[in-house]
Amino acid sequence: MPCASGVPIAGDGGPPPNSLRVRNPTLHAELEAFTRDAGAGLRLIAGMGEGVPFEVMETEPRGSGRAPLYCYRPLTETFVRGQQDLLEDVPGYAEVVQALAGIGGLELYLRARGEPAGSDPEGADLGRLVLVDFLSRVFAESTEFTVDPTRFALAYEELERTIYEDRCVTEVIAPLFGIDLDPDLRELTLGEGMAIIRSRGVVGAPAELADHPQQPLVALRIAHDRTQLPSAAFARQRFARFLTGLRLYERGSYAIGPLGHARLDGGVWLPVVVGGGGRRDRLTLIRRADEEELRTFCGAIGRRLARGFGAGTADNSGVGEVAWALSRFEMGCERSAPLEALTDYLMALRALLEPEGPASGRLTQRLAVICAPEPDRPALAERIAAAVALERSVMAGLSTRGAAEPEALVDEVSEHLRAILRDVLCGHLDFDLCGVADDLLAESVAADPLAA
Repeated sequence: MPCASGVPIAGDGGPPPNSLRVRNPTLHAELEAFTRDAGAGLRLIAGMGEGVPFEVMETEPRGSGRAPLYCYRPLTETFVRGQQDLLEDVPGYAEVVQALAGIGGLELYLRARGEPAGSDPEGADLGRLVLVDFLSRVFAESTEFTVDPTRFALAYEELERTIYEDRCVTEVIAPLFGIDLDPDLRELTLGEGMAIIRSRGVVGAPAELADHPQQPLVALRIAHDRTQLPSAAFARQRFARFLTGLRLYERGSYAIGPLGHARLDGGVWLPVVVGGGGRRDRLTLIRRADEEELRTFCGAIGRRLARGFGAGTADNSGVGEVAWALSRFEMGCERSAPLEALTDYLMALRALLEPEGPASGRLTQRLAVICAPEPDRPALAERIAAAVALERSVMAGLSTRGAAEPEALVDEVSEHLRAILRDVLCGHLDFDLCGVADDLLAESVAADPLAA
């Protein structure tokens, strides 16, 4: 992953030289593996006819009285910069770019190397520029494109020294429940310093994590000024926004363990409270093919939550209701039993679609017109009415044995709520959901008055 998280992971290339103090072991391992694979690809391309260009240089200075001698100097840097398409096809390219982008300070490295960073470059763009420059440095004047350990170590030391100058690094990790990763997915980069990794990849992991090597973890890595240490509340906030994004991304039972661990500049892991509760009755597989979509979605949701619900909206209609409904949705996700969550989900839907109150009976109709195509609306309205009746039974303490698949009914209600909240926060639905539903109903009546 990017390991923008920067949590140490054992790399295939082995530990760095003892003389080099690595501040970001994850980035070191990712860059080492990618450089080796990129070298193999560049070597193949160079051997297929697209050779490395050369320049002719004199080895004897003019005026020395000796006959001039010449040598050929390979322009490896020019060759590498011209192989952007090949580099993008090398496994791990996106992860390394995201890892670099999540660190920050890349413009300092490019400036020190005399490279233009552009007028207003994005993090990923800076990551691509730095990666190409780094490869050019490692393979300088080489035509075989094999990784020399000493040259790699020197190039990496320069990279870290530049981007971490006068800064330190805080890492926070915590157990992530409800997901599993593809076996070939060692870590999944989420951007902005966050990633999902496995416990077995954490060097010097606390004992409680070392005993569960396959346990997925959510990890956060922050490079910051030494005088401005981030608080545990900052990590909790970032983890909470990620968890919200994960719950909106796909149906599941996701939770972050209450106890995490943090360390400063590769020091000792110390316990820290970061998470909360949540049901853990379902496991969702995150595949490698899902990585880019999940990263993009959780990033967009996190930014929306960070800047506030009303940002970018024409007015505040429905904004407060959406914020309240989202918090109620998350309360439902954290209930220990599905039936206990039913009222949370229905209250959230009533806030969004039934401001007149439950006595109006508008919830079923408005939800059906938003969430179902016209032929399926009556059936969905009946299902929501059954959920409302089930809620009354639960509130009265009556048996739910006579209800048809009560837990499946709760899941269906939660899924409709999740879909609505997701579409609103992604900009596909207006915050004024009552207005959206009533407009759709008016169109339906106009099209077929008798059926309506």
